[in-house]
Amino acid sequence: MADESELRDQMIDAFEGADYPISSPMDLVPALPNGPGTTFESGEFSMTAMELNTKTSGGDFPYENPETFVDDIIEDLKEQGEL
Repeated sequence: MADESELRDQMIDAFEGADYPISSPMDLVPALPNGPGTTFESGEFSMTAMELNTKTSGGDFPYENPETFVDDIIEDLKEQGEL
């Protein structure tokens, strides 16, 4: 089972380097350590940033900070049964 807190921390670390506010997922790519291939893993959960973009609604842009963006992504993953 995935540890939601661990995933949240990984995502915030990866997305916090973006130039906020962000207006689309593409604004995050330069901040990602391995670009769209950056992987978030916990327990049996493993998903790249590219997969997150295709499997979630993408969020409600614009976002002023990484925490709010990640909160929405985590909630979306839960709603989709991924977490």
